[in-house]
Amino acid sequence: MRIGVPTEIKSNEFRVGLVPGSVRELTTRGHEVVVQSGAGAGIFADDAAYEKAGARIVPTAEDVFAEAELIVKVKEPQPVEYRRLKPHQILFTYLHLAPDPEQARGLMASGATAIAFETVTDAHGGLPLLAPMSEVAGRLAIEAAAIALRRPTGGRGVLMGGVPGVRPAKVVVLGGGVVGTHAARMAVGLGAEVSIIDKSLPRLRQLDELFEGRVRTLASTIDSIETEVLGADVVIGAVLVAGASAPKLVSRGMLKHMKRGAVLVDVSIDQGGCFETSRPTTHADPTYEVDGIIHYCVANMPGAVPVTSAQALNNATLPFVIKLASKGLAALNEDKHLAAGLNVRNGRITHPAVAASLGFDGSDKRKVRLVAAE
Repeated sequence: MRIGVPTEIKSNEFRVGLVPGSVRELTTRGHEVVVQSGAGAGIFADDAAYEKAGARIVPTAEDVFAEAELIVKVKEPQPVEYRRLKPHQILFTYLHLAPDPEQARGLMASGATAIAFETVTDAHGGLPLLAPMSEVAGRLAIEAAAIALRRPTGGRGVLMGGVPGVRPAKVVVLGGGVVGTHAARMAVGLGAEVSIIDKSLPRLRQLDELFEGRVRTLASTIDSIETEVLGADVVIGAVLVAGASAPKLVSRGMLKHMKRGAVLVDVSIDQGGCFETSRPTTHADPTYEVDGIIHYCVANMPGAVPVTSAQALNNATLPFVIKLASKGLAALNEDKHLAAGLNVRNGRITHPAVAASLGFDGSDKRKVRLVAAE
């Protein structure tokens, strides 16, 4: 199969769909890989590195989209990209369609098959292609919060770990999954006072054992969220419902009662955000203020550390890329976990949670259909 890798064009996105090592794995298996010139510049992988791995370099994104049967990206296709897709092509990337009806319509109109990293599953009920970036984002969330807390950036002027004789920052993590766990780990490492709120009691027990009592674990209720958020210096939004829009856990009304200069970091922003006042920002302009509260809502946080995150992502995605390259769409029938990643096929939204978030209730069989029915 001919696999295409275009340069990412989202603002300050420096990752690349396939690193040279992944290209070598594919070309060794007899596949052809077409890479846009400069696609690896963000990870300091030049065209020569890709050619050494067996890729063919083409000058433009138009060339990649014109030639490739399977297109491997990192971030959701921008309008200029999904307009280039053709019905015979497979797109494999992060999509996050639930809060993005415009992209969903564009992909449906293209006729292409779109498989989303974020809804591929594993045998343990996890999201293996989301996990590595969640690990990165969780850790970056605390770094971002520590900077945003500084007074010159509009924050409270609180040092995350405090100093002897002065209390550290109070960090509240909403969600005890991969993002929340890694955020808590970083915050604890810096000496902050950390609370994790999650709706799963078994997960809270796991976290209590993992952190050996160094974090407070709280069951998620309206009261517990409100109490903790109002007393926080930093709130990390780390909730996720696979394929669906994130629930809004912090209302604008709550902001008025928070500490002035407190920081909200919404790692759930790719799925619409879990704070009512969240809106996507970029690395170039990462924060804004609402009612005296600093919001950090960068939608592609791992893009800031592309050398780490591109390799971590490829470690997880490569086995699935190999399956798709070797078997095409037949791979979906053979691997139910890869099939769970199918979001768009033949002009239809195929993932139930995505469909529901976009306003399809499942009764319209022309638009919502499971892969097994194709």
